[in-house]
Amino acid sequence: MDKILKYFPNLTDIQKEQFEKLDFLYHDWNAKINVISRKDIDELYTKHILHSLGIAKIIKFEPGTYVLDVGTGGGFPGIPLAILFPETRFFLIDVIAKKIKVVQAVAEALELKNLKAKQLRAELVKGDFDFIVSRAVTNMPDFVSWVRDKIKKKSKHELKNGILYLKGGDLTEELAAFPKATEYNLSDYFEGEFFETKKVVHLPLKFVN
Repeated sequence: MDKILKYFPNLTDIQKEQFEKLDFLYHDWNAKINVISRKDIDELYTKHILHSLGIAKIIKFEPGTYVLDVGTGGGFPGIPLAILFPETRFFLIDVIAKKIKVVQAVAEALELKNLKAKQLRAELVKGDFDFIVSRAVTNMPDFVSWVRDKIKKKSKHELKNGILYLKGGDLTEELAAFPKATEYNLSDYFEGEFFETKKVVHLPLKFVN
């Protein structure tokens, strides 16, 4: 929890309480339904929560922004972002029912009114979103093919509407077909070995043919 406060010192009391509760909630649920690997659960705040919040170092979502989290797994990056941006609406989807069950239970325990979760394939999502977030679900070309028609045309942020993708490693080859993509190194924002190769990739989708 101290790591969250170090990088996000202006949290409200409610947000602090919600972030603190994540430790118990995920340990409790992970004992019943394995949504986080055993070796990573003790690094929850670094490898999952803070990693998810890397997106918040790239953009501050305006009130009323609508965000789709594709392949959310146990709720990342959607749940930490929903805590940080209570006036932004989040729709979390995953194809695995038991993972969505955990997401719904955690969101309910935290009383997150700005988050909905559903077992659903990305291709079947109805509606338009300002941004689509995800954490290394697949390669960028495949991901774009799933979501390219789900972005609102009118942007209200400095960053153009599109994808905000948490990825790691050398993405030169993967992003070769997307010259408009921008890579942000999370090591510029967070300390620690884990973040040395981690990035947020922004791809403005209205420019994709």
